[in-house]
Amino acid sequence: MDIKTYTTAQLALRNGQDRPEIWVAYHGKIYDVSASRLWKKGMHYEHWAGQDLTDELQDAPHTEKVFEKFMVVGLLHQ
Repeated sequence: MDIKTYTTAQLALRNGQDRPEIWVAYHGKIYDVSASRLWKKGMHYEHWAGQDLTDELQDAPHTEKVFEKFMVVGLLHQ
């Protein structure tokens, strides 16, 4: 299966506001967090969906293992 690559502009459209998908990126991978009740309406605490959260995770009360429960839907074009 080929995995699509998305630009930051395309990722930004999956913010829970403009489209039904709620996606976030972390270390170049894009995860679909739409099913998470913690990401409803595209926001999780002070974090917004449709963005690369790599730099923000260091302040989170959890580790990157949280992404293991979400499907990778693409790669973020760097």
